[in-house]
Parts: sequence; C-alpha cells; structure tokens
Amino acid sequence: MTVAELLRDLFDRVASDVHGAVEDLDLDALTHRVGGTANSISWLVWHLTRVQDDHVAEVAGTEQVWTADGWAERFALPFDDGAIGYGQGSDEVAAVRADADLLLGYHDAVHARTLQYVDGLVDADLDRVVDRRWDPPVTLGVRLVSVADDDIQHAGQAAFVRGVVERR
Repeated sequence: MTVAELLRDLFDRVASDVHGAVEDLDLDALTHRVGGTANSISWLVWHLTRVQDDHVAEVAGTEQVWTADGWAERFALPFDDGAIGYGQGSDEVAAVRADADLLLGYHDAVHARTLQYVDGLVDADLDRVVDRRWDPPVTLGVRLVSVADDDIQHAGQAAFVRGVVERR
C-alpha cells in the first residue's frame, strides 16, 4: 500500500462517517443541541469540513473550496469567511443551520479536493515541514493525521447526537 492509498482510505472513512451521521435527517434533527447547549450535527460537520478544507488547502498551496467554489455564499453564515469553528461559542453554534444537502455537498467537495491532493503524495512528502510555529515543527504527515483525527472525533460526536435525536 502506498502512502497515497493509505491516506485515501483514511479520508474515505471520514467521508463515510460524515454521511452516516447526516443522511436522511431533517433540519430539526441536524440542529438539535443535546441539553440545549451542546454542538449540533450541523455545526460539527460544518466545523470538521472547514478544518479539513483549511488545513489541506494550506499544505497544498490552493484556495479553500469554501471560497473558491462558493460554499461560503451558499451557507450564508454570519462569520468571516476564514472562520473554521475554533473558539466559537453557543451563539455561533446555533447560527449553523445547514441542511443535509448543503452539509454533504460541501463535505463531498472538500473530500474530492483532499483526495486529489493526497493521490499525488509519496513517502518522502510526509517529512516536509509545513508549520514551524510548533516545537517540534509540524510535518505534512503529522498535519494530515491530525486533520483526520479531528474529523473522526467530530464525526463520532455527530453520530452520537444522531443516536440521541433518533431516540427522542
């Protein structure tokens, strides 16, 4: 298995988890907040997709799908186009009221761009330093694993919320 095949499999699993958490849910279910304050499925999927889009575009040296393909306009969120969800509070979580088609459309577009990027990688690429703000500096391999780990955790949280919603 090549590094490209490994990363493709990893990000395919993220996409599968996202679809499993979102498909066939209405807006009420997608925006339900456990206890009235927890992160909604809509916010979790928007956030994990924004992080993937932001981080992969940065290492690939490309514009984010969010702005390049008009997703920022389609979501019409009351945030700066650079917002990815870090540090957002309850009001911002509540503002993400995206339906399944919008969430999955954006995620699928980011997923396709991610696969396009990772398909061109070889083993030696993973050691390239992409962020010197940390000690030790972050390599491409570490950054991609970090993105996938964050995605998988948030997709799991979205699946949990889905389970709560389906049992109410």
